[in-house]
Amino acid sequence: MPTSDHPPSRREPGPLVGADWLAARLGDPALVVFDASVGAHRAAARRIPGARPFDLDGALSDHAAAAPHTMPGAAGFTEALRSLGLDDTDTVVVYDGAGVYSSARAWWMLRAMGFDRAAVLDGGLPAWTAAGLPVEDGGPRYEGARGSFTARPRPGLLIDAEEVAATLADPAAAVLDARTRERFEGTAPEPRPGLRGGHMPGAVSLPFGELQRPDGLMRPAAELRAAFEAAAGGRERLRFSCGSGVTACVLALGADLAGYRDLAVYDGSWSEWGLPSPLRPVATGPAPAPVAAPAPAAGSAEDDRPDLQPL
Repeated sequence: MPTSDHPPSRREPGPLVGADWLAARLGDPALVVFDASVGAHRAAARRIPGARPFDLDGALSDHAAAAPHTMPGAAGFTEALRSLGLDDTDTVVVYDGAGVYSSARAWWMLRAMGFDRAAVLDGGLPAWTAAGLPVEDGGPRYEGARGSFTARPRPGLLIDAEEVAATLADPAAAVLDARTRERFEGTAPEPRPGLRGGHMPGAVSLPFGELQRPDGLMRPAAELRAAFEAAAGGRERLRFSCGSGVTACVLALGADLAGYRDLAVYDGSWSEWGLPSPLRPVATGPAPAPVAAPAPAAGSAEDDRPDLQPL
């Protein structure tokens, strides 16, 4: 049975748990399982038993904001999670149908709103089914009682363009970009119209797929640490960006597993920075060579998998 290389610490349950951990606790009334799949995976007609929808394409993004997948405000987040039956005392496991892709975004959002008892399912639904564990027909759903969850926002875990600009000027900090290297260098077009190609001057490319093994599980902590040290050197203040603030959270998850603690995600990401603006410069071509070669790619970057929408 596939299992995670990152066993839960005393700070249950995670931030990462394996299929065996979840299977042993499935059905516990204090455990909530969320399916945070996006795109085609959100429409899949199967779910882990009892999974509820953490809809990043719907209620759990602020559709009044200019950038897609923007974090909703505390009131909207509270309402959405209460409608899904979440209580403040529950434990949460989040998965997605692609592996570890959009589930990390849900985990980071919960942390940013003050909820720590949440973990990502290592390998997601593919790891669950590979282990021969049960699934139910139909997508995630919930029709039960409202919960008591209350958002308690933590400033600093989600940052804006001004804070990113300050980070880029800080020699003690690093901005890491989770998009493919081709999008980072500007040799592949952006999937969203109207965006410039390239990257923030001073940012470093670390495609999120390089943090994962070929089987879709997250790499062991030592390998993750090596990948981040290769990209960021000795810098411990790490800030993450991607296309719309989703796969940047895979980098946040990997950095947390690797022992980094001063972490933040740029919520607008390239969907905001890449818009035409003289205030947000763009560079093309490769970034300066890292200190050491990064971990080998796992073949799970979105440009290598047509089932993944570029985020």
